[in-house]
Amino acid sequence: MKSQPAHEIRVFAPATVANVACGYDVLGFAIDAPGDEVVVRHSDIPGFRITQITGDDGKLPLDPEHNTAGVAALDLLRHLGMSDRGVEMEIHKKMPFGSGLGSSAASAVAGAFAVNTLIGEPLTKLQLLPFAMAGEASADGAWHADNVAPCLLGGIVFIRSNDELDVACIPAPANLWVAVVHPDIEILTKVAREILPRDIPLINATQQIGNLGGLLCGLIQEDYGLISRSIHDVIAEPRRQKLIPDFYRAKRAAMAAGALGFSISGAGPSVFALCEGEATARKAGEAISKVFSAVPLPNQIYVSRINPRGVHVI
Repeated sequence: MKSQPAHEIRVFAPATVANVACGYDVLGFAIDAPGDEVVVRHSDIPGFRITQITGDDGKLPLDPEHNTAGVAALDLLRHLGMSDRGVEMEIHKKMPFGSGLGSSAASAVAGAFAVNTLIGEPLTKLQLLPFAMAGEASADGAWHADNVAPCLLGGIVFIRSNDELDVACIPAPANLWVAVVHPDIEILTKVAREILPRDIPLINATQQIGNLGGLLCGLIQEDYGLISRSIHDVIAEPRRQKLIPDFYRAKRAAMAAGALGFSISGAGPSVFALCEGEATARKAGEAISKVFSAVPLPNQIYVSRINPRGVHVI
């Protein structure tokens, strides 16, 4: 629904957990924190500019043609025939790079959503998906919506086709919580993809499809037992776990603490434990953190419900 243009807009785009074990490149969900903030405002100077970036240690370019948030915003403005419109953007990175939490996706989503809101919301959130996707793709070259879609739309999102951007929102059980733990190491998505198998045995493919179907059914039916039986990745996790110190010790600790399931968030190194109830999620998060701390490896714990809002104005 269109609204009156504002002078300045500040938005928050949340972190996301992609793959969700058995849903490689086709399933993801949003969490409450961390996330990125983007501020946009009208300017008397024609054209789109990024005026400030904080929290990036100087890693990100101000040139909007080479910045994920900038690419998303520019693509949107060009699509709307507003590329000469004066718009300024500030980007405030509040989540780590290479964390497996959708950092580049959050910036891209925030960029597209903020500009769309600033100019009166000519497009719906769903219509913003291809512009946010273009922004993220400018960072890693990949075209998969399992971070971008849940960050934009909120909740749990299943992607039937990344090429067609055919997505469906999946209901989250009322008492489903997640503990996400980010160990302070960086894993580049490109590296994590290069170690994956190029050919998958039929028995593994069948098992993975069964797990994904079971997980979707468990979520829709609020069947925590089925969710727990289905959160197993037989394709990516066995290869990627070697990039994360003491991964299987952390997994055993999470399951012993009562988690429904445990796996790698996106390309890692962040890991997640789905749990029934907040108390179990906090217990699982502390158990995982204790394993990483013993390495020793500094880490951060994030505990939340599935975030239903996605990107929003703050």
